[in-house]
Amino acid sequence: KDQIEGPFRDLRLIATTLIVMGVVLGVADRLAARDETGGKHRVVKERKTLKDLGVKDGLIYGFCQAMALIPGVSRSGATISGGLLMGYTRESAARYSFLLAIPAVLASGAYELKDVGEGHVSWGPTIFATLVAFFVGYAVIAWFMKFITTKSFMPFVIYRILLGILIFALVWSGALSPHAGESAG
Repeated sequence: KDQIEGPFRDLRLIATTLIVMGVVLGVADRLAARDETGGKHRVVKERKTLKDLGVKDGLIYGFCQAMALIPGVSRSGATISGGLLMGYTRESAARYSFLLAIPAVLASGAYELKDVGEGHVSWGPTIFATLVAFFVGYAVIAWFMKFITTKSFMPFVIYRILLGILIFALVWSGALSPHAGESAG
Protein backbone atom coordinates (compact mmCIF):
# COMPACT_ATOMS: atom_id res chain seq x y z
CA LYS A 1 0.00 0.00 0.00
CA ASP A 2 2.76 2.47 0.93
CA GLN A 3 4.72 1.60 -2.23
CA ILE A 4 1.73 2.66 -4.32
CA GLU A 5 0.55 5.64 -2.31
CA GLY A 6 3.86 7.09 -1.11
CA PRO A 7 5.60 8.33 -4.26
CA PHE A 8 2.35 9.15 -6.04
CA ARG A 9 0.75 11.32 -3.35
CA ASP A 10 1.58 14.55 -5.12
CA LEU A 11 -1.27 16.98 -5.72
CA ARG A 12 0.17 17.96 -9.10
CA LEU A 13 -0.08 14.33 -10.24
CA ILE A 14 -3.60 14.08 -8.83
CA ALA A 15 -4.67 17.30 -10.59
CA THR A 16 -3.12 16.07 -13.85
CA THR A 17 -4.84 12.69 -13.71
CA LEU A 18 -8.16 14.34 -12.81
CA ILE A 19 -7.94 16.48 -15.94
CA VAL A 20 -6.51 13.82 -18.28
CA MET A 21 -9.02 11.14 -17.26
CA GLY A 22 -11.82 13.72 -17.48
CA VAL A 23 -10.82 14.43 -21.07
CA VAL A 24 -10.58 10.68 -21.82
CA LEU A 25 -14.10 10.15 -20.42
CA GLY A 26 -15.37 13.11 -22.46
CA VAL A 27 -13.86 11.79 -25.70
CA ALA A 28 -15.16 8.26 -25.03
CA ASP A 29 -18.62 9.63 -24.27
CA ARG A 30 -18.70 11.72 -27.45
CA LEU A 31 -17.67 8.73 -29.56
CA ALA A 32 -20.39 6.62 -27.95
CA ALA A 33 -22.98 9.36 -28.52
CA ARG A 34 -22.03 9.59 -32.21
CA ASP A 35 -22.44 5.86 -32.61
CA GLU A 36 -25.78 5.82 -30.81
CA THR A 37 -27.19 8.73 -32.82
CA GLY A 38 -25.75 7.59 -36.16
CA GLY A 39 -23.52 10.65 -36.51
CA LYS A 40 -20.72 10.83 -39.04
CA HIS A 41 -17.22 9.64 -38.10
CA ARG A 42 -18.69 6.50 -36.56
CA VAL A 43 -16.10 4.32 -34.87
CA VAL A 44 -18.13 1.11 -34.64
CA LYS A 45 -21.14 -0.08 -36.60
CA GLU A 46 -23.06 -1.23 -33.54
CA ARG A 47 -22.23 -0.76 -29.86
CA LYS A 48 -21.46 -3.89 -27.86
CA THR A 49 -23.33 -5.22 -24.83
CA LEU A 50 -22.19 -7.45 -21.99
CA LYS A 51 -23.13 -10.47 -24.12
CA ASP A 52 -20.16 -9.54 -26.35
CA LEU A 53 -17.65 -9.52 -23.47
CA GLY A 54 -14.73 -11.85 -24.14
CA VAL A 55 -11.32 -12.57 -22.63
CA LYS A 56 -9.57 -9.78 -24.56
CA ASP A 57 -12.09 -7.14 -23.46
CA GLY A 58 -12.02 -8.53 -19.91
CA LEU A 59 -8.24 -8.10 -19.78
CA ILE A 60 -8.53 -4.53 -21.08
CA TYR A 61 -11.18 -3.80 -18.44
CA GLY A 62 -8.80 -5.23 -15.82
CA PHE A 63 -6.01 -2.95 -17.01
CA CYS A 64 -8.37 0.04 -16.82
CA GLN A 65 -9.32 -0.93 -13.27
CA ALA A 66 -5.66 -1.25 -12.28
CA MET A 67 -5.08 2.33 -13.45
CA ALA A 68 -7.09 3.42 -10.40
CA LEU A 69 -4.00 2.65 -8.31
CA ILE A 70 -2.75 6.01 -9.58
CA PRO A 71 -4.15 8.78 -7.34
CA GLY A 72 -6.69 10.92 -9.16
CA VAL A 73 -7.79 8.10 -11.46
CA SER A 74 -11.36 7.03 -10.73
CA ARG A 75 -11.79 3.26 -10.91
CA SER A 76 -15.29 3.54 -12.32
CA GLY A 77 -14.32 6.42 -14.62
CA ALA A 78 -11.38 4.46 -16.03
CA THR A 79 -13.39 1.27 -16.59
CA ILE A 80 -16.38 3.11 -18.08
CA SER A 81 -14.06 5.06 -20.41
CA GLY A 82 -12.34 1.82 -21.42
CA GLY A 83 -15.68 0.17 -22.11
CA LEU A 84 -16.91 3.08 -24.22
CA LEU A 85 -13.64 3.17 -26.19
CA MET A 86 -13.94 -0.59 -26.82
CA GLY A 87 -17.39 0.00 -28.30
CA TYR A 88 -19.73 -0.90 -25.44
CA THR A 89 -22.99 0.95 -24.82
CA ARG A 90 -23.03 3.46 -21.96
CA GLU A 91 -25.27 1.16 -19.94
CA SER A 92 -23.12 -1.94 -20.54
CA ALA A 93 -19.87 -0.10 -19.78
CA ALA A 94 -21.28 1.29 -16.53
CA ARG A 95 -22.95 -1.98 -15.50
CA TYR A 96 -19.71 -3.95 -15.98
CA SER A 97 -17.75 -1.25 -14.16
CA PHE A 98 -19.99 -1.66 -11.12
CA LEU A 99 -19.80 -5.46 -11.34
CA LEU A 100 -16.00 -5.17 -11.36
CA ALA A 101 -16.21 -3.14 -8.16
CA ILE A 102 -17.72 -6.00 -6.16
CA PRO A 103 -14.53 -8.10 -5.73
CA ALA A 104 -12.40 -4.98 -5.21
CA VAL A 105 -14.71 -3.60 -2.51
CA LEU A 106 -15.09 -6.98 -0.79
CA ALA A 107 -11.32 -7.56 -0.76
CA SER A 108 -10.69 -4.05 0.57
CA GLY A 109 -13.33 -4.53 3.27
CA ALA A 110 -11.91 -7.90 4.27
CA TYR A 111 -8.43 -6.37 4.51
CA GLU A 112 -9.70 -3.62 6.82
CA LEU A 113 -11.64 -6.09 9.03
CA LYS A 114 -8.44 -6.92 10.88
CA ASP A 115 -8.71 -3.54 12.65
CA VAL A 116 -12.31 -4.02 13.84
CA GLY A 117 -12.49 -4.74 17.55
CA GLU A 118 -9.10 -3.14 18.22
CA GLY A 119 -8.91 0.19 19.98
CA HIS A 120 -12.03 2.31 19.62
CA VAL A 121 -13.62 0.44 16.70
CA SER A 122 -16.37 -2.06 17.56
CA TRP A 123 -18.53 -4.46 15.56
CA GLY A 124 -21.95 -2.81 16.13
CA PRO A 125 -21.20 0.55 14.50
CA THR A 126 -19.16 -1.18 11.80
CA ILE A 127 -22.06 -3.45 10.80
CA PHE A 128 -24.53 -0.53 10.90
CA ALA A 129 -22.24 1.66 8.76
CA THR A 130 -21.73 -1.19 6.29
CA LEU A 131 -25.50 -1.68 5.89
CA VAL A 132 -26.12 2.04 5.45
CA ALA A 133 -23.31 2.25 2.89
CA PHE A 134 -24.74 -0.75 1.01
CA PHE A 135 -28.25 0.72 0.71
CA VAL A 136 -27.06 4.23 -0.13
CA GLY A 137 -24.61 2.80 -2.67
CA TYR A 138 -27.35 0.69 -4.25
CA ALA A 139 -29.65 3.72 -4.53
CA VAL A 140 -26.91 5.87 -6.07
CA ILE A 141 -26.01 3.17 -8.61
CA ALA A 142 -29.70 2.76 -9.55
CA TRP A 143 -30.00 6.54 -10.05
CA PHE A 144 -26.74 6.65 -12.02
CA MET A 145 -27.81 3.82 -14.35
CA LYS A 146 -31.07 5.65 -15.07
CA PHE A 147 -29.19 8.95 -15.54
CA ILE A 148 -26.74 7.61 -18.12
CA THR A 149 -29.44 6.12 -20.32
CA THR A 150 -30.78 9.61 -21.03
CA LYS A 151 -27.85 11.94 -20.31
CA SER A 152 -24.14 12.13 -21.07
CA PHE A 153 -21.12 11.85 -18.79
CA MET A 154 -20.35 15.53 -19.44
CA PRO A 155 -21.23 16.74 -15.89
CA PHE A 156 -18.62 14.31 -14.53
CA VAL A 157 -16.10 15.43 -17.17
CA ILE A 158 -16.60 19.09 -16.24
CA TYR A 159 -16.34 18.29 -12.51
CA ARG A 160 -13.02 16.44 -12.96
CA ILE A 161 -11.49 19.15 -15.12
CA LEU A 162 -12.58 21.99 -12.82
CA LEU A 163 -11.37 20.13 -9.72
CA GLY A 164 -8.00 19.50 -11.37
CA ILE A 165 -7.68 23.18 -12.30
CA LEU A 166 -8.65 24.22 -8.75
CA ILE A 167 -6.01 21.93 -7.22
CA PHE A 168 -3.35 23.27 -9.61
CA ALA A 169 -4.33 26.85 -8.71
CA LEU A 170 -4.18 26.15 -4.97
CA VAL A 171 -0.78 24.46 -5.27
CA TRP A 172 0.67 27.19 -7.51
CA SER A 173 -0.64 29.92 -5.18
CA GLY A 174 1.00 28.23 -2.19
CA ALA A 175 -2.32 27.60 -0.41
CA LEU A 176 -1.67 23.84 -0.63
CA SER A 177 1.55 21.89 -0.43
CA PRO A 178 2.06 19.74 -3.54
CA HIS A 179 2.73 16.77 -1.27
CA ALA A 180 -0.53 15.54 0.25
CA GLY A 181 -0.54 15.64 4.02
CA GLU A 182 2.07 18.38 4.37
CA SER A 183 1.24 21.94 5.28
CA ALA A 184 1.74 24.67 2.67
CA GLY A 185 4.96 26.68 2.92
